[in-house]
Amino acid sequence: MTSRRRRLAQRRKACGYNQEEFGEAVGADRSTVQRWESGKTDPQPWQRPKIAKALSITTGELAALLAPDAFAPPQSPNEWIADVSPNGEDEFDALELARRVSASDVGKETLGGLERTFDELAMGYPVLPPQDLLERVRKYSAYVAHLMDARMTLAEQRRLYAVGGWFQLLGATLHIDLNQEHAATARLRAAATLAQHADHREIEAWCYETDAWRVLTDGDYARALELSQIAQDLAPAGTSVAIQATAQEGRARARLGEGPETYAAIDRVQHMSAAMVPRKGTEHHYQYDPGKALAYAATTLAWVGDPAAEGYARQVIARLAPADDVEKWPRRVASANIDLALALLGGDRLDEACNAAQRAILSGRIVPSNHWRALEVVRAVERRQLPEASDLREAYQGLKALPSGS
Repeated sequence: MTSRRRRLAQRRKACGYNQEEFGEAVGADRSTVQRWESGKTDPQPWQRPKIAKALSITTGELAALLAPDAFAPPQSPNEWIADVSPNGEDEFDALELARRVSASDVGKETLGGLERTFDELAMGYPVLPPQDLLERVRKYSAYVAHLMDARMTLAEQRRLYAVGGWFQLLGATLHIDLNQEHAATARLRAAATLAQHADHREIEAWCYETDAWRVLTDGDYARALELSQIAQDLAPAGTSVAIQATAQEGRARARLGEGPETYAAIDRVQHMSAAMVPRKGTEHHYQYDPGKALAYAATTLAWVGDPAAEGYARQVIARLAPADDVEKWPRRVASANIDLALALLGGDRLDEACNAAQRAILSGRIVPSNHWRALEVVRAVERRQLPEASDLREAYQGLKALPSGS
């Protein structure tokens, strides 16, 4: 194994110790000595002076012996590294530096587990109550923060900053869904900072795209357009965030009444998403897929007053609604029913519109940040003085009264 410390074992033998005797001399058992020499663990700081004394060497020389053999005489393409024992302080300093660069208390297993957990939570986003999901995000974000004080390689540090940025970004999205503005802002800033340290432009672009959606829900459509364009400039070509930011541009332009530019954005989204092959699952919040293109087209066309919104909304509902069980709807289906209601109102199909709106509101799948979209439908029905208006208003008031985690 390249991680073995043969030189440490050789020094122990040269001093006349077997593993058991050496363990007794330094206050450890034989299995611990075996783990030191196999490279599986490092001696604790308080043990090192005893080890150095038993081996009749300095602590600096001990540090060099603890360097994995991969950084001593290698049998690798690095043949220019001489196969000699360290001699003098310069050599020991270089070996100690190599040891520190390769030393880690984090490890690829931990990082891989965090990355898999993030993907799991991102795929749970469409169906899980935001408050429940937020609790898990908080726990894993705290664990990432704890790991930042541990020893790790530069490559591991970059991965840790990246996965920490993803958790902060998802947390910000959940805070936005729950109308927790200050917490959302803090997490977006943390995500952007971690993304910059990790040199992860995709996460940084998602921060701007997410903020574009937030200000759009607040009615600041010009700012939403600006943020979506910044996100597109940052986004690596061909990534999900490049498509999503373009979709947000289309939404903002629809609200601004910019018809030709809205349709141009929809066309760009459909062109880019047609070539997208989902890698992590079709319901991963940060993985664009053709179904999302349909959903965004439905919303954007409904806002611009295009009757084609009905067809897109019905396609989303047909694809994602399991039978007729609203309790199993992903949130995208509730949004599609709102889009459908708006499209049907535009075509004076009033009974169908009220039914679609009622189903969306009673599904329990509309998060607080989207209440305003349901309210638009309620107000449109009330303006027409339809007999269903009172029932729809009552359902909406019940929606507003639900706990945030529902």
